[in-house]
Amino acid sequence: MTTQPNRRILLVDDTPSIHDDFRKILMPARDESPDLDLMEAELFGQADKTAGNERFELDSAYAGKEGLALVEQSLAQQRPYALAFVDMRMPSGWDGVETIRHLWQADPQLQIVVCTAYTDYSWEDLLERLHGHDRLLILKKPFDNIEVQQLANTLTNKWDMTLQANLQMHHLEELVKQRTQALTQASLALQHEIDERKQLESQLVQSEKLASLGQLAAGVAHEINNPIGFIGSNLGTLDGYFNQLQEMLDAYRRAEEGIASPELLGALQALRERIELDFLKDDIPLLIRESKDGIARVGQIVKDLKNFSRVDSNQEWQWSNLQQGIDSTLNIVANELKYKADVVRDYAGLPEIECLPSQINQVIMNLVVNAAQAMGPERGTISLRGGSSGERVWLEVEDNGSGMTPQTLQKIFDPFFTTKPVGKGTGLGLSLSYGIVQKHAGQISVSSEPGVGTTFRIELPIRQNRTAS
Repeated sequence: MTTQPNRRILLVDDTPSIHDDFRKILMPARDESPDLDLMEAELFGQADKTAGNERFELDSAYAGKEGLALVEQSLAQQRPYALAFVDMRMPSGWDGVETIRHLWQADPQLQIVVCTAYTDYSWEDLLERLHGHDRLLILKKPFDNIEVQQLANTLTNKWDMTLQANLQMHHLEELVKQRTQALTQASLALQHEIDERKQLESQLVQSEKLASLGQLAAGVAHEINNPIGFIGSNLGTLDGYFNQLQEMLDAYRRAEEGIASPELLGALQALRERIELDFLKDDIPLLIRESKDGIARVGQIVKDLKNFSRVDSNQEWQWSNLQQGIDSTLNIVANELKYKADVVRDYAGLPEIECLPSQINQVIMNLVVNAAQAMGPERGTISLRGGSSGERVWLEVEDNGSGMTPQTLQKIFDPFFTTKPVGKGTGLGLSLSYGIVQKHAGQISVSSEPGVGTTFRIELPIRQNRTAS
């Protein structure tokens, strides 16, 4: 499409003399129309006169279909007409209304002047039929030369200005579209940054919690290990003392046969029965053994707490026994599980992996606790399965709880999304778990069915190829 002024005009009229008249008016010889030039200068001024010096291109058609063919050809050549003069009464073929309708179907931008001495339609009827209030004018026959020249100049200029306006509008629309895209991208980037900041803040809070838990574990270990040590030592000594006392009691029992006094012998027997000496001899070793088991249990809890938090690791990548970490985590959350579900363990033989142990333990704890909370009123089952394949290990946490809908599955890793009642959850557990697994160059996936249960699967590389950030 050229940006030069469009002076191309089409005349559709079945009278050859009309074409000759239009050609003389719109395409005069340069030196044959001084009076017309003077009148143009007076009407339009010097600037418009200069513009008028650009000659019109006039093509002729003697029937409506012939005019339509020329319009279609001009569009194909990307040289459209700016203006068409169309006769209203053409006995053969289409009349002016039908011709204009077809011309506008081909080129809606075409300006049109209706040429008529008389017509079967009123002017209002023409405008309504053709919907051409803004691009249709009428030229009464016989017409004046200046009127034809004026219409040609005005309407071709209008076509040019409409084209420029459309180009500017398109340019503005493109600018608006680009600005909108830029704003949208900036908004998405800002939202992404906000989400990342929230996640980092959440991770920081979680790290602080873990650090606090680690400090608590260290304090508990320091404060409890000493009494555990001397209580265990005392129980061992007490067990030895009782064994010695039992030997002495057995000797006294055998010495009873040498007592001659029936009264003394009866008193000893009565005392033995009153204090239930035989029961004490059996029960005291049992109590000592149970006390030793209890102290060992307390020691194991402290050890599991330290192993879970790994306060001594300083968040450094290290080789860790994954199976031991799972066992320790299950011991930590045992109170959360014991009233809700039975735990089935099937992960023997897991290899050591290079990881941040406290963070992996955190992931396992989140999945197991979520599984327990998904249980209904009936006691359920939580199954932990694990294995290795090539250079990767996998772990599955499966429950037979309430399950999740597909809509919920799409959001479970989003920060702050939770299906729990207000005050029962922050919506950060799975989001943090996802981030930890990604940090370990692993993958976490989930499958679930409402009313059947949920299975989370974690895959981790055995060896890391990068250091912690």
